[in-house]
Amino acid sequence: MIHIITGSTLGSAEYVGDHLNDLLEAQGLETTIHNQPDPSDIPATGIWLIVTSTHGAGDYPDNIQPFISYIQDTPPRAQGLQYAVVAIGDSSYDTFCGAGKHAYALLEDIGATPLTECCTIDVQNYPVPEDAAEEWFTTVAHKFTE
Repeated sequence: MIHIITGSTLGSAEYVGDHLNDLLEAQGLETTIHNQPDPSDIPATGIWLIVTSTHGAGDYPDNIQPFISYIQDTPPRAQGLQYAVVAIGDSSYDTFCGAGKHAYALLEDIGATPLTECCTIDVQNYPVPEDAAEEWFTTVAHKFTE
């Protein structure tokens, strides 16, 4: 099972999550999207695909903050968990993709295994972040089925 966990303020991370969901399902993979992630609904097994934007001074969007806080305060046993992170941000800010980069490091710190490096999408270069996410996915899709 692939759990797609989104952190979105204006909807771009949700759109990217939906698009990646379609690409994963087209490969015959089972997915669940969590746009309001609740730790009690997301087991620390299988694969987590976190798609999050960054706002403010490198902050998480409101909808994913409780989930991230829970992981920080009460880390699950993550030895059986694999993950990938798609971070969406604006390179004109010093905190470019800060939330996604933090999520990537946090999951590694609790013992989860990364499938790939953190994917950073700059909205300055990709006004439609789904396009960049699809380019990234085509290079790493095989990692979700191994």
